[in-house]
Amino acid sequence: MTVNGFLQFLTFFVLTVVLASPCGAYLKKVLNGERVWLSMVFSPIERFIYRAIGVSADAQQSWRGYLASMFLFNLLGGVVLFAIVMLQDHLPLNPQKLTHVTPDLAFNIAVSFITNTNWQSYSGETTLSYFSQMCGLTVQNFLSAATGLAIAVAVVRGFMRKESRGLGNFYVDVTRSTLYILLPLSFVFALFLVWQGVPDTLSPSVQATTVEGAQQAIAVGPVASQIAIKMLGSNGGGFFNANAAHPYENPTPLSDFVQLISILLFPIALVFAFGRMIGDRRQGWALFASMTVLFVALFGLCYMAEANGNPAFDKFGIDQKITDTNNGGNMEGKEVRFGILNSALWATVTTATSNGSVIAMHDSFTPLGGLVPLFNMLVGEVIYGGVGCGLYGILVYVLLTVFIAGLMVGRTPEYLGKKIESYEIKLAVIAMLLYPLCVLGFGVIALLEPEGAKSLSTVGPHGLTQMIYAYASAAANNGSAFAGMNANTVFQNMLLGVVMLLGRFGVIVPVLAIAGSLAMKKTVPPSSGTFPTHGLMFILLLISVILMFGGLTYFPVLALGPIAEHLSLFVHQGA
Repeated sequence: MTVNGFLQFLTFFVLTVVLASPCGAYLKKVLNGERVWLSMVFSPIERFIYRAIGVSADAQQSWRGYLASMFLFNLLGGVVLFAIVMLQDHLPLNPQKLTHVTPDLAFNIAVSFITNTNWQSYSGETTLSYFSQMCGLTVQNFLSAATGLAIAVAVVRGFMRKESRGLGNFYVDVTRSTLYILLPLSFVFALFLVWQGVPDTLSPSVQATTVEGAQQAIAVGPVASQIAIKMLGSNGGGFFNANAAHPYENPTPLSDFVQLISILLFPIALVFAFGRMIGDRRQGWALFASMTVLFVALFGLCYMAEANGNPAFDKFGIDQKITDTNNGGNMEGKEVRFGILNSALWATVTTATSNGSVIAMHDSFTPLGGLVPLFNMLVGEVIYGGVGCGLYGILVYVLLTVFIAGLMVGRTPEYLGKKIESYEIKLAVIAMLLYPLCVLGFGVIALLEPEGAKSLSTVGPHGLTQMIYAYASAAANNGSAFAGMNANTVFQNMLLGVVMLLGRFGVIVPVLAIAGSLAMKKTVPPSSGTFPTHGLMFILLLISVILMFGGLTYFPVLALGPIAEHLSLFVHQGA
């Protein structure tokens, strides 16, 4: 890595952590129902919402009641979004006179946005009206992110509470998350994006004359307001088909830098908030350290792969390596404004979270460079993860880690004073196995089914990577596309929609059940035999469990896909 590249990465990461720390303190206050400086503005609105839906701010729900409320809330949101995109040609704010979408695509869109996936097998600017974008997609961007925050805080309460059946109230948690966290920061961020040159208008497309004299329609619209929450809420759905590579979504180096920070801000802040909520900030720092070690290592691999370029070119005497004096590397599929370092960093950040936005074509990455974003999603996006889901996802790994540690020393595993027994471990295993079931199980169906295989643009290891990447993205609720694959077919829209539902709600069920079980337990005081969960030994063990799970589960498919493709480059080199 060049000196300039190292300084860029260091500045980005340090500034993100510095901002995430006070943000974590603020999240803790909001999610605990404490008064904050925005209370004077939003408290009346909050109380009005509770009266309108008939909910008390002090009401408690069991994990089953919390789960039922979450299902009902998201089901209604999905039905409304499905109706909007199916009827958009009869609804206002459609200056381009766009027609309705097909039922299979409408199902895929509705599922994608209520699950915080934002998978898009269509071009937003030519498929969806302004009304669909604003009142459909953007609304669900807020609500799906708020759902993730709500589930995360319910899980944390399971560790905090003693002999209690209550995990809080879903509707209260969603309301507070939206009013006090997502809306204010998104408003400020949208104003920043407008200042940087991102359009936010209801005017129709701009007609322009090219230098050749031809007429061209330049799409504009309510972009900035959608980009703000897509980044902060780990949503990732772009207004334009080119996503964050489009100059209207990401016009300047400053907008690129701030958007990168915004993707990681809440996932890291939630980890810090976790430490504050349980009264032991060392626990939050231990989780953050584990995530950071994996993140830095994977980013380094992705950057080195792209900076070194294609080894098959070595036989032609072409020096592709990047140095301080040589601008080499693999520039295929990359926006020249951002270059290799920012492209590799964005690919790592966007798949370490559930954001899914892109500034480069992942299909054009080198095999090892493309392996990194794929691996990030295969382990369940717990390397920071999405808003909420990253925290409760890594806590599942934590339970398995303390269970393994308990087996090593012959003691009943404990975490935060709660004994982890067979019931919690069985649920944790179910939650973890859902991802490989969705990726490998449904991915194989898509490969074997002729209608599914038709979507691929190539065969061999690269074609396998395209398909597995799509189903990993859907299962992990990421939404990024490897590209090169046509996913807008009836078969893919329906099957990917099912995978998105399982990847989101299938995992939430056992996670909430774990929280409900832990909340009813007594807190056991630590003893001399208690395994400390904030030290270096625990951090290394947690990292090892994550890597072992990813390696043992997915190594065969990775070996047949990106690893085989990487080795084939050296075969061609010697030919």
